[in-house]
Amino acid sequence: MKDLLSEVNQCCDILTKGGIILYPTDTVWGIGCDATNVAAVEKIYTLKQRANSKTMICLVANDFMLEQHVEKVPELAYDIMDLATKPTTIVYESPKGVASNLIANDNTLAIRVASDQFCQYLIKKFKKPIVSTSANIAGQPTPISYKEISDGILKGVDYIVNLDRDKINSTPSSIIMLGNDGTVKVIRE
Repeated sequence: MKDLLSEVNQCCDILTKGGIILYPTDTVWGIGCDATNVAAVEKIYTLKQRANSKTMICLVANDFMLEQHVEKVPELAYDIMDLATKPTTIVYESPKGVASNLIANDNTLAIRVASDQFCQYLIKKFKKPIVSTSANIAGQPTPISYKEISDGILKGVDYIVNLDRDKINSTPSSIIMLGNDGTVKVIRE
């Protein structure tokens, strides 16, 4: 527990300064930053060599934080989160209170309530959502373990979390788009 809290404190310090971190998530290793900081978000797009028109996922700690960053959370979202058997990201309409370069052209944002203990502690202490995008250059395969992360990514972040480096996780989250008009679209199972 001491190691976990030490890593959380170190990450909060980096995130507060607009830095980017490499960290284990409830799915795969991710690159993260303060989701409310436009400059920090841009650093991730640059590191991943990715067009900023291709948005990234945000992690929040709980339903309350989710409600702070979406105009209207459809009731169905709570059912999906409760019934999901694996981490599930939901794309919401009308996000608010996040960096403008995280919001898609159609005014949507992908958000997941983190289930991982480290992510939960980090987001609760940081008190803001954090970006979570796979730790790879755009177009390259998503690494399933820390050992598969490229040198370019490792050297491009401001801090690398020293937890779960031996864990293998090849399962990205499911992604479901929920429209305020009741439409549901599965983007990734």
